[in-house]
Amino acid sequence: MKENEISELIINLAIKVHTALGPGLLESVYEECLCHEFKKAGLSFVRQQPIKLVYDGLIMDVAFRADIIVEDKVIIELKSVKEVDKVMKKILLTYLRLTDKHLGLLINFNEVLLKDGITRIVKNLEE
Repeated sequence: MKENEISELIINLAIKVHTALGPGLLESVYEECLCHEFKKAGLSFVRQQPIKLVYDGLIMDVAFRADIIVEDKVIIELKSVKEVDKVMKKILLTYLRLTDKHLGLLINFNEVLLKDGITRIVKNLEE
């Protein structure tokens, strides 16, 4: 499955969770429920995946943690905040650069309509 197909499944499942729970809960609640939906859909994923940073002989095994990585291709950063700012988008782009992945989804569950809270971050994605 390619990144865009995985992304479509993720978004549909996120909308399902958001429809059931509504906006404004803690991120951990949405993460748990979304991962439950991933299991039911047969998607492989890892939660709170450490991201390594290597620089000039310096190795940081856990420089960052990605909320969820699905099918080893799409990174998901979950939020439940009033407003998504540029820093959050840059963080996801950093994760993409350090993991050599090409697609990330920033999903803010604190929106009345979840579609308004989804931001795709792309780095050299081949269609």
